[in-house]
Amino acid sequence: MEIKESLKLNIQQALKSLNVDLDLEQIIIENSKDPTHGDFASNVAMKSCRYFGKAPKDVAELIVSKLDLSNIKKVEIAGPGFINFFMKNDSISSLINNIIVLNDNYGRGEKKNKKINVEFVSANPTGDLHVGHARGAAIGDAISRILTFDGYDVTREYYINDAGNQIDHLGESLIERYKEILGLPFELPADGYHGEDVRLVAKRIYDEFGPDLLSRPDHFEFFKEKGMEYELDKIKEDLKNYNIVFDVFSSEKKIRAGGAIEKEIEYLKDHVYESEGALVLKTTDFLDDKDRVIKKSNGEYTYFMPDIIYHVNKMSRGFDQLIDVLGADHHGYINRMKSALMMHGYSPDCLQIELIQMVRMMKDGEEFKLSKRTGNGYTLRELCDDAGVDAARYFFVMRNASGHLDFDLDLAVKQSSDNPVYYAQYAHARLCSILASASDIKANESPLLTMPSELDLAKALSNFPEVVKTASKERAPYKITNYIHEVAEKIHAFYTECRVIDRDNLEVTSNRLGLCLASKIVMKNALTLVGVSAPTRM
Repeated sequence: MEIKESLKLNIQQALKSLNVDLDLEQIIIENSKDPTHGDFASNVAMKSCRYFGKAPKDVAELIVSKLDLSNIKKVEIAGPGFINFFMKNDSISSLINNIIVLNDNYGRGEKKNKKINVEFVSANPTGDLHVGHARGAAIGDAISRILTFDGYDVTREYYINDAGNQIDHLGESLIERYKEILGLPFELPADGYHGEDVRLVAKRIYDEFGPDLLSRPDHFEFFKEKGMEYELDKIKEDLKNYNIVFDVFSSEKKIRAGGAIEKEIEYLKDHVYESEGALVLKTTDFLDDKDRVIKKSNGEYTYFMPDIIYHVNKMSRGFDQLIDVLGADHHGYINRMKSALMMHGYSPDCLQIELIQMVRMMKDGEEFKLSKRTGNGYTLRELCDDAGVDAARYFFVMRNASGHLDFDLDLAVKQSSDNPVYYAQYAHARLCSILASASDIKANESPLLTMPSELDLAKALSNFPEVVKTASKERAPYKITNYIHEVAEKIHAFYTECRVIDRDNLEVTSNRLGLCLASKIVMKNALTLVGVSAPTRM
């Protein structure tokens, strides 16, 4: 059991003996910032004093009198009622053993028997993924990894918008590019796709199917379907290179088949009214600030209508919760979709939406938006080529998704401690190198640690399960990268202060190798949660 969890249970039992029943979540244990104040501290006396009708300091004394001190060297009461814990070194040793025994499972949560659908990216299959998609992809996949590690049953889903005007525009653009290849007069539609990637798709169609496609009576549908298929193939390939594989690709066209929209409107008829020839959904009866048009006066459906069907479809597949990772421009979308789901009897909490703010790409201190190679938007593929997959993914998740991000391309490729992903990966590689150099010496899995940097590192390792739970609950991958950076700092400090391999003192060497092994396990587990590799050498 982790040290903090053990302390929480200890405090909980002490309170029970005093006839106060407190949930573990209400008991907060924090690392002491000053080692003279102990290893850990809790404000539980101040939080629970209302149950006793006493001052927090008096409550702290009551709690301390009931604690099990078998793993605790000393307890002090400080200030208005903080309880400071000084742990015995052998309690730290048992933690290291626990990490080594659990290995890849250290920090993993218990099975929750709860199914979560995480939908992210879902870019229209009309062109290459750009850096905005790249940030959403990294965050969505990291959320999925963290939730899975915390014990949830997670499905990654990509929604293919294959039934709207954008696909018609793709088909029209491909036909014009195909004409260009044939040497025929051509004119790209004003609202079409003019990028080089569409030209390449048209060339692929020409190479595979020849010069006679325009004579086909169904050539417009053919170009639409093939264009969408080839664009989606490219998207899947780019995502796979980005270490992201989806479990499900859902087609808007299939979800809308069989009169699904008409059936949904009939189902929602008690919440629908007509206004100036348009059909309007009365979402203000629930959470929305205004009612929403679902069918325009010209007979066209708004994008909100098929989105309702899609979300109802997801819930009908047995998911307990839906998480959508969307661009920040979808802020007004949240309450309208929650309202639509409530019309079906679902709780508003069944849908959570993570909004991703914009990315600015920076190089040489200046913002850039376009690719130097094509003159078009800077793509995910180019970013991975220029910065590397690990740096791209790490940089995108190391800030809160709700904040704007400046992606410094110069920093991302820099091989120094200034680069946060290099700094973290180097810490892991350094540990691997140490362990390889001393492969003939058995690492002590229950080491006796005495040096301050040893104990600081061990205490940081003990925090990992709690960090995972917090990142999972808050859907906040940046909390994992913050933790990675903290542990990397302590690994480097430990390496600087302590001589790990000393063949004249094998007992100390064995103890420190045990700490190295546990640290390597935790670093790898943490890096994996954000989709970043843990290299053994650099």
